Amino acid sequence: MAAIHLNPQSFSSKLEKIYSKTYPYTPQRSFHLQINAVSGKFLIDSGAVRAVTPKEAGIALKSEALKMLDVRPEWEREKASVVGSFHVPLFVKDPDNSLITLIKKWVHLGYIGLWTGQKFTTINSEFVSQVQGIVPDKESMLLVACGEGLRSMVAVSKLHEAGYTNLEWLAGGFVRAKDGDFPVEGDEKLQYATIGGVSYYFLKILNLLQAGDIST
Repeated sequence: MAAIHLNPQSFSSKLEKIYSKTYPYTPQRSFHLQINAVSGKFLIDSGAVRAVTPKEAGIALKSEALKMLDVRPEWEREKASVVGSFHVPLFVKDPDNSLITLIKKWVHLGYIGLWTGQKFTTINSEFVSQVQGIVPDKESMLLVACGEGLRSMVAVSKLHEAGYTNLEWLAGGFVRAKDGDFPVEGDEKLQYATIGGVSYYFLKILNLLQAGDIST
């Protein structure tokens, strides 16, 4: 039986045609993010982008040849980041203050923002060009990371499409990291940096309760 070779970019284009026919009223931003996420997963599953665990990544980063790209928003990175990583956010805070967007921000705050601490964001339209400005050599080894792995999955799709050929993906994101996997700077544990809002205080209370159980 002849081997079947799939081109991820061609695969993404085919998906776009299928989705546009099936979901003609899907907002463009949401639509393209879905395509990028599916394309990113395809790249990882096919081996075109290598998935690495936090422990493996921490060891590999000791080599000067590998660079870590942190694609989290600024407010997550400020809490904790990997020493030596560089930062280009995939999503940025949405500056639009039109009536419709303000209503969306209010709904987001009520249903998501207060609990998670996540701000209402929009895709960073200059993401690829900003990465290119920092890492112009598209054969450089890049380890793409985020909090939970989904945003970095979208990012590897965009970077692969832009011509980057040596991409790695941090499997599960920083929430899967353990103390000691990476050298960290910041006031928070790396694996907790994604957590904010009310859920952050619940986490702190839970940690205090667990510490009390251990001490007794």
